[in-house]
Amino acid sequence: MSFIIYFVLIMIIPLWAQFKVKGAYKKYSQVASSSQMRGAEVARRILDSNGLYHVDVVETHGHLTDHYDPRSKTVRLSTNNYHGHSVAAAAIAAHEVGHAIQDGQDYAFLRFRHALVPVANLGSNLSWIFILIGIFAQLSGMLLLGIAFMAAAVLFQIITLPVEFNASNRAMEQVVSLGVIRNDEERETRKVLNAAALTYVAAALVAVLELVRLLLIFTGMQSDD
Repeated sequence: MSFIIYFVLIMIIPLWAQFKVKGAYKKYSQVASSSQMRGAEVARRILDSNGLYHVDVVETHGHLTDHYDPRSKTVRLSTNNYHGHSVAAAAIAAHEVGHAIQDGQDYAFLRFRHALVPVANLGSNLSWIFILIGIFAQLSGMLLLGIAFMAAAVLFQIITLPVEFNASNRAMEQVVSLGVIRNDEERETRKVLNAAALTYVAAALVAVLELVRLLLIFTGMQSDD
């Protein structure tokens, strides 16, 4: 029964987070911001006010595909947020610019996350190969190797949390100080940012739960030896 509850939890947590994000975005993408600035204009204003004139703002295809690309120094906004005048568009544009500001200021957690990318990718790709071999062949050493690879990927998920929350805090400070939103729009803007943060919290929680489960399996194998 506990096994079933565990799998229900790791399926429900991400789905719940996605539901919250989509609900908040759908609601506040219909609410026009008082400044009537497009997401692209919001991003450009915040970048320029922070001296990041070299960072470009471009449109990218897809739904909620917004991100900051540190390699090309580019804020990429999905079509609706690039052209949209909504509170949601302003919030998301400001959040992505928050990452650009982090990059420009050498924010420690962002640097650490960038350094972990190759290790985390390797861990994500290889961990389950060793884990499955270890479990089915009852080789505790192989399982432990898989767990070590997975731990690197889990660490990446955990380090992502302060990076994302910090970007959202920077976003709120910028849109308020630059007059992109009014005082009565702060609550709506924060709801969009908080909902987006939930996806990262959910991903990190599921990753930690899975790592703990595998550690318990490894401990059980050691006890049987």
